[in-house]
Amino acid sequence: MKHITLTIPDSLNLNEKDTKRFLAAKMFESGKLSLGQAADLAELSKTTFSEILGDYGVSLINYPSSDILRDAAQF
Repeated sequence: MKHITLTIPDSLNLNEKDTKRFLAAKMFESGKLSLGQAADLAELSKTTFSEILGDYGVSLINYPSSDILRDAAQF
């Protein structure tokens, strides 16, 4: 696993826990991490991580609309 050091302005008033959760949620949203990987990054269980995704404007159902339309056209 890689370690990254970030310098965040004090004016953002973020702590390490909040930053990890935000990054995990956004990386899950973009498809870079699976739910389990993102939960691990956020240091939460999958269930707890799933429950906080909405706090970051991220949907648990991470399925592109183009895929939904394609799948619906098959029926």
